[in-house]
Amino acid sequence: MNNQPDYSKNNWPYFFIGIAVLLNFTGLFTPIMGPDGTLYATIAKTMVQRNDYVQLFAYNTDWLDKPHFPFWVTALSFKLFGINTWAYKLPGILFMLMGAAYTYLFARKLYSKEVGQWSVVILLTAQHIILSNSDVRAEPYLTGLIIAAVYHFYNACARNSFWQLLLASIFTACAIMTKGMFALVPIGGAIAGHLIITKQWKLLFNLRWLLAAVLILLFVLPEIYCLYRQFDAHPEKVVFGRTNVSGIRFFFWDSQFGRFFNTGPIKGHGDPSFFIHTTLWAFLPWSLILFAAIYHFIKTGINNVKAREWFCISGALLTFVLFSASKFQLPHYLNIVFPFFAIITAQYLSSLRSVKTLKLVGAVQISLIILLLVIITVLHYYYRPVEFNWHIGLALAIWLALLLIVPYSFPETDFRRTAVRTFITSVIINLYLNLAFYPSLLRYQAGSEAAMWINKHNTDTLPVAQNYEIGSHPMEFYIKPGIITLYPDKHSLTPAGPFIFYGHPADVLALAATGRVVQQLAVFPHYPITRLKREFLNHTTRAATLDTMQVVLVK
Repeated sequence: MNNQPDYSKNNWPYFFIGIAVLLNFTGLFTPIMGPDGTLYATIAKTMVQRNDYVQLFAYNTDWLDKPHFPFWVTALSFKLFGINTWAYKLPGILFMLMGAAYTYLFARKLYSKEVGQWSVVILLTAQHIILSNSDVRAEPYLTGLIIAAVYHFYNACARNSFWQLLLASIFTACAIMTKGMFALVPIGGAIAGHLIITKQWKLLFNLRWLLAAVLILLFVLPEIYCLYRQFDAHPEKVVFGRTNVSGIRFFFWDSQFGRFFNTGPIKGHGDPSFFIHTTLWAFLPWSLILFAAIYHFIKTGINNVKAREWFCISGALLTFVLFSASKFQLPHYLNIVFPFFAIITAQYLSSLRSVKTLKLVGAVQISLIILLLVIITVLHYYYRPVEFNWHIGLALAIWLALLLIVPYSFPETDFRRTAVRTFITSVIINLYLNLAFYPSLLRYQAGSEAAMWINKHNTDTLPVAQNYEIGSHPMEFYIKPGIITLYPDKHSLTPAGPFIFYGHPADVLALAATGRVVQQLAVFPHYPITRLKREFLNHTTRAATLDTMQVVLVK
């Protein structure tokens, strides 16, 4: 008689989801990582301070790059909770959790409740999802909005419902106002791909899609209006080094297709294999299972096309291929298809019945888990994070014990033994990263560290300035009185009275050379923490890699 507990009839899957949700909040209070995160936070902060929600400003000038939606949401959070770290990160995490909820709903519709539950567990423990909920940019918003749009478009097809079409159009418009027109790729790819592959021509060539296009354009009008007000109505403004720049054209073409074809003002270089190896680490610890799942899905699906759903594979692979062909590539671009990846992976795991395959998948995952734990151990040994304490050590020890015990509550022929083992591994790794490694790493982001020091010690509320060459977004966001950026051709900006200056030692010497009296107040080690190198990660060679930033009183 099998005495193993039947986990499908109790609340254990929801317990795993609850732990995964909490795991994504562990980076909530860690300082915002620059340059991008603090740049976006500063733009939203400026919105609130200027009480101007139409125009975007950065570097004390007009800013034309990303659309408005994430900044509006962040500004609302700042209005409600104050301008601080967690108020910036919270909306992004909530949008990601909304995406997890829609991932569950979509997977349950396509497959089963169990697949829906494990899709959420996989999504919320994928490495780059957790990282993006700590280093918040546009991707958490976009991930939630895209899977929500796909779910409601799916319902609009299945139910022929106008209200589902309306909701889908709203979510799509918000996704476009988050990242631009390429947000349509995974949404349209998922819906159109499924209908084309299954040859549902009547549903594909339906007037509802024309109505959806009209609704999306209608809901995007706030973005178009803001761009017109700030740029198109002012052709005299200098943007990207020239005048007569159309914000609307940039939004619809240059910001997306211009980057894709490398013809826009913001250029990059592409590698066709970039997102393959990015997926390998970004979807850890589930990435090897994902590759097997995609192979198995395509291999079995082509034999019975109309009996399968092709939403997830179409939305994911079309986006993957287009991004791989692009000349502008960054790892976090791929997050938007992780809900599709999670559903594909969960469906594959739950469908495994072959004892041989289950044992093979389990053995591969055990090898991967051992490798990941060894890497974290080696990282800890060499890095020596200052934020590591016995509380964190005890928590990790408890989860390591659970890793050795809990998976064996399931039979060897049950996929959940491997899934639970993989889930717990992600918890261990990301508890360490979010509670010990990243907080220690942010100590070397001198801009935020110096700003917090100044906020505490600037009792006379003196003006604070920095050199234009520094342009520290962490300093700009975290400094409370506001920052003055000094330019060589704008001497009038330099305060006549005493002020606090943040900059390199060479900039401090240059100030002293003008005849001002300079008094050193504090020194902060600095390192570009988004570009980690071996010499920095090794505590014995770290000092040689560090730059020095000074806070001085200028009289």
